[in-house]
Amino acid sequence: MIIAKNTVVTVHYTLFDAQNNLLEENGEPIVYLHGGYESTLPSIEQALEGKKVGDSVTIQVEPEDAFGEYDADLVKIEARDRFPTPLEVGMQFEGVPEGEDDDEEAMIYVVTDIVDDKVILDGNHPLAGMALRFALRVSEVRGATKEEIDDEYPHFEDDQDGEGGEYRVIPIQ
Repeated sequence: MIIAKNTVVTVHYTLFDAQNNLLEENGEPIVYLHGGYESTLPSIEQALEGKKVGDSVTIQVEPEDAFGEYDADLVKIEARDRFPTPLEVGMQFEGVPEGEDDDEEAMIYVVTDIVDDKVILDGNHPLAGMALRFALRVSEVRGATKEEIDDEYPHFEDDQDGEGGEYRVIPIQ
């Protein structure tokens, strides 16, 4: 079976920066519903269209087509007493950016530093501002079920609702 609209694709990948420095060698593959459902980067979908199990391809993706340019406005400094204990660098919190109303979509912020009574949060994706090189290898292709197409994401035995991980919620000023 070839990769086409409404197929569920499993891809193993290795991720490099533009200088070919290894950033990530995955243990878990990417599994997505192919066909413009925004389950993966559009450039990955384009590169895999028409491929089959065993095919490999390497692509370079510029920041604007990957995780966006780095936005310094998404870095926030908050009072330490607004956070739970224990608090560690790398923890993630969900919040609405300052100046947005409560109806706006919340963002994920990562604790990047803790200094005295202040916490530094970054709402940028960790790979924002970077050109990326993906080495992709197709390991499985199957037809999507009607439910997967209706829900616009692949179903997994251990995650039928597709909600994924949980984050703690705090308002971000």
